[in-house]
Amino acid sequence: MKITHRRAATVTALAAGVVLLVAGPASAHVSVDPQEAAKGGYSVVNFKVPNEQDDASTVKLEVTFPTDHPLASVMPQPVPGWDVKVDKEKLDKPIEMHGEKITEAVSKVTWSGGKVEPGRFQQFPVSMGQLPEDADQLVFKALQTYDNKEVVRWIEEPKEGAAEPEHPAPVLRLTAAEKGGSGAGDASADGKSAEKAAASSGSDSGSGSGSGDSSDTTARVLGGAGIVVGIAGVVFGVLAGRRRSA
Repeated sequence: MKITHRRAATVTALAAGVVLLVAGPASAHVSVDPQEAAKGGYSVVNFKVPNEQDDASTVKLEVTFPTDHPLASVMPQPVPGWDVKVDKEKLDKPIEMHGEKITEAVSKVTWSGGKVEPGRFQQFPVSMGQLPEDADQLVFKALQTYDNKEVVRWIEEPKEGAAEPEHPAPVLRLTAAEKGGSGAGDASADGKSAEKAAASSGSDSGSGSGSGDSSDTTARVLGGAGIVVGIAGVVFGVLAGRRRSA
């Protein structure tokens, strides 16, 4: 019985070890935070880089931006201790942004010069937009370089319904924009609506004043009647008391 229990414990331990080995790399990879943003808007996206090695530090991160849905505005936030380089490329088809034609877009952002030591992670914030309205996600392929010269390529695009790949690329999901939001093009319409609302409010306040006067008059009449009824009640009570005394 003891041998059987020992064998069972050994098998359980080995199985747990295998699960950890399989789940470990998948759970600690280059990712984006937040993982989703609204279509057609702007968002600050953090590229989160954990160090997966025990004896080496991450010293470089290269993030490639999608060319099928180019982003006209990409601005990295300075990260203390790190240098940043932004590469751009000419677009085959210019895109419009705020009424202007954009002929080039950011193709890659590279951070170097710093260190992500073992057991730590680093975030690299980037403001980006205008996010496309005709896509459900943006895939950012990333290369993570260690000071031992090893390069981990996070470039595999996850497939819906399939198991997570060994080296998944960071994916930003795009969601429908909230209804009720108005862009710059709707400013004049919004202004006219505001004027109409103000005019309506003014007319309503005028009519409200008249109804207020009539309400005050009614209240005064009812109040006076109440006082008369009260006095009559007091007089009746006094007279009734005297009759009882007599």
